[in-house]
Amino acid sequence: MHSASPTPPSRDLSASSSGGPSASGSPGSGRTAPPSLWRDPDFRRLWAGQTASQLGEHTTLVALPLLAVLAFDASAGRLGLFLAVAQAPVLLLSLPAGAWVDRWRARTVMVFTDAARAVVLGLAAVAGLLGALGLPALFVVAFTVGALSVLFDVAYQASLVRMVRHDQLVQGNSALEGSRSAAQIGAPALGGALVSTLPAPAAVAFGALFFAVSFASLRRIRRTEAVTGRGPALPEREAAPFEDGSALPERAATAHPPRPTGFRHRVGEGLRFVAANPWLRAVCVASAAFQLSFAATMTVYLLFLPRELQLTGAAIGLALAATGPGALLGSVLAARLPRRLGHGPVLVAAAALGNGALLGVPALHGSSTGTLAALLGANVVFGTFSQLVNVTVMSVRQAVTPDGMQGRAAATITFVGMGCTPLGSLLGGLLAEEWGLRGGLLAAAAGMMLSPVVMAVSPLARLGRTLPAPSDGGPPAT
Repeated sequence: MHSASPTPPSRDLSASSSGGPSASGSPGSGRTAPPSLWRDPDFRRLWAGQTASQLGEHTTLVALPLLAVLAFDASAGRLGLFLAVAQAPVLLLSLPAGAWVDRWRARTVMVFTDAARAVVLGLAAVAGLLGALGLPALFVVAFTVGALSVLFDVAYQASLVRMVRHDQLVQGNSALEGSRSAAQIGAPALGGALVSTLPAPAAVAFGALFFAVSFASLRRIRRTEAVTGRGPALPEREAAPFEDGSALPERAATAHPPRPTGFRHRVGEGLRFVAANPWLRAVCVASAAFQLSFAATMTVYLLFLPRELQLTGAAIGLALAATGPGALLGSVLAARLPRRLGHGPVLVAAAALGNGALLGVPALHGSSTGTLAALLGANVVFGTFSQLVNVTVMSVRQAVTPDGMQGRAAATITFVGMGCTPLGSLLGGLLAEEWGLRGGLLAAAAGMMLSPVVMAVSPLARLGRTLPAPSDGGPPAT
């Protein structure tokens, strides 16, 4: 239910799974295990490029807001507006990005967005050296980089489906999402360190460097893509042969046949499906409540740490990065707890514990080792239970959604939830200006408790150890 942001981890429902293992190497199955993707040079190029791009994206997400605070002395209202502008592309582009990428070659989209982000940040660094980089220019940079990142994130997920065989999807997703988690762990600390130790132009230039590395890697991918959404095209089994002479299985060539419906109709189908399904409706409402208050919390949080607690940029980055190890632990728990305790109880309890961990932050004082340790502890707890909520909600969504609706359901939920973040950022700036940093942070953090309350009174709370089958919106399972 989060999304990647300049903050503790994100519950992100947009990264839907496109499939599962279709071949096993078990004795007697008559089928061999899929070959390792690490032997495929094109996959290695995709992985390296996506890893560099994620490092650039997450470093920039932390560095730009901290630059606004530390280098340009942005007020609470200005920072709220800045974050709202940076997050606006998620609201504006989440729905159309999926439809656009379906009609374009994913490699082309990724290479273009990497090059464009490197150029934008490079120009910003040059402007900084010339003394022309002010807060208004930083607004433009944040919006542009955010828009390009939305397109890249959709494209890299689509590229894997078009590149690998169906029985290699789980292996490929595991590698790509692992690098994304690593970026979420390391990039906040790096971004904070860059802002606190280097001049503003150099800190911005580091993001451009990561995107340039990604561009160089992705540009070397040689495998041809078949884009069925653009009309007649060769089946993928002919257009994308593997180096060992094998080809994509028949399902890959027919899983997404051309559809006669237009863009608006497809988007409308996704909206209607989610609105008609009781579990997905609840996910949307809970996600919207969380994202609104979470964005407000992070706006005040980024001001509270340097100005009230007097923490350095490096210490702030370290505190934010603490959510990464928590997210890894949450992923492990998500594989076991829902099956033992039930998906509903786990969702409600994890959301309450994770969100509640931030309620104690406004009580902290000073920049002592104890204060930093308390921040680290709160963020580890938040990261652990937030990731537990993420994975469990994603499993629920995938279970109740038919295969042909997976992408649109994910995009619709992302649109509803993440679409609230610009408003939340503005709200956080207003709270900080009206009630002060401590009072504003406490109010925003308290608002995050609305999410578990929504879950507790919804059909989600009644989900048991077994998930329901795909449905058009029947009664909730118990």
